[in-house]
Order: sequence, then C-alpha cells, then structure tokens
Amino acid sequence: MSHRLPRVIALIPARSGSKRLPDKNIRPLAGHPLIAYTVSAALASHVFSDVVISTDSEKYAGIAENYGASVPFMRPARFAEDFSPDIEWVEYTLRRLADEGREYEFFSILRPTSPFRMPETIQRAWQAFSSQEGVDSLRAVERCSQHPGKMWVVRGNRMLPLLPFGPPKQPWHSSQYPSLPEVYVQNASLEIARTAVVFEDGTIAGNVIMPFFTKDYEGFDLNTDYDWGLAEHLVKTGKARLPDIRHASV
Repeated sequence: MSHRLPRVIALIPARSGSKRLPDKNIRPLAGHPLIAYTVSAALASHVFSDVVISTDSEKYAGIAENYGASVPFMRPARFAEDFSPDIEWVEYTLRRLADEGREYEFFSILRPTSPFRMPETIQRAWQAFSSQEGVDSLRAVERCSQHPGKMWVVRGNRMLPLLPFGPPKQPWHSSQYPSLPEVYVQNASLEIARTAVVFEDGTIAGNVIMPFFTKDYEGFDLNTDYDWGLAEHLVKTGKARLPDIRHASV
C-alpha cells in the first residue's frame, strides 16, 4: 500500500526594496547571486512539491528562475513595503495558488539572507516537524549571545531592566551569564507551518510552535555590509559551506 506524500511548498521572499543592503537578494556571493543558494538548497532537499519565489521585481524573478525556482506571478507592491508583515504576502501567494488549483498542506519560508542553510538543514527541520502531532509550526532558533536579562529600557536619564526577574538582591542583570535560564532567539533561516494557520487563524505561526535548533552557521543572517564581509571571509577560509549550485545562471 502506497502512502501519499504531503504537499509542501517552499516560499522564498525576495522583495527588491532593501534599504540597509540594496539588492542584497541578488548580490553576488562566491560567484552566484545570494538567492541562488536558498533555491538550490530547497530543490536539493527534496522536501518540497514546489519552490516558489515571492518578489515584486521582474529582474529578481528572472534570476531565480535561472536557478530552478518558479515565479507564477509577481507580488503586488502593497505587500512589498518596508513594514509589510509576512502574513500579507504569504496569504496572497497561497490563495492565488489555491485559486489555480495548487493547494498545499504545509509551507516553509526560506529567506535568501541565510545562505549557509543546507539541504540537510531543511531535511532535519522537516523530519522534526512532521514527527510531531498537534504542532502548528516550527521556527529556527539559536542560543542568545546577549541575554535579555541584561538588557535595559531607557526612559530619559533613567533605566529599567527589560526583564525584572530574579530575587531582589540578585536580579538577572547583576547575575553571571551561566546562572541565567537558557534563552533562544529566532533566526531567519527557516519556518515551517500548516497552511491552515494562514487561512483559519490569519497568522504564519499558529499557537503551538516547536523549536528547531540551528547548528554552526545555518542561521547566519546577511543584512549589512559587515555581515557580507564576514560571510565572504567564512567562505574563503572554509569555516562555512554554501549549498552546491545545481542550476547554472544564464
């Protein structure tokens, strides 16, 4: 008896209006545009029924298609602003695809700014998510390098601890890092969720969220010139590995 594989779509957001690092999604890294590494990792993972780019740029669309991704339609400008929430373009994309008869049980958001996310990273995340019951979504996280227990909110010339926890004589902001509870921060490398959370709850995460612990540089996020220089250094020195490019640009 054969078992039907679930339909899972990879959604790769690539709007063109980045302010901190203009055209970062197509900026060359080690000989290929940044977006090529996410497309190649998604395709090589063999997790997805389709790998779809959501972009407002014809130029970006052409580059992504050269590396094997699909761009069935362009993202409307109103969903590609600096402060446009993810739920807007995700819902728009999934609804338009559904109207065309292309429905999916699960979706994954793979952002191009995480080039060191490997096919094995995606496979590990999917295996973890699909093995759990009652979970709405999975989100990549890593251990905080700076603990929020030592962060402050400044009001004029006074400060208040962001997290006012711990005993009065030994608050978290005055405690050694090893004594503080483990805290994790999300990174941009990947998210997986049931499509139902978009249509039924109007969110991309739902209410029951499980962690996916990234390793080494899997969660590295490229958003500034400093990040870019560091990424180039990591590649040049062999400290981090990029996914193999399976589709050559033309």
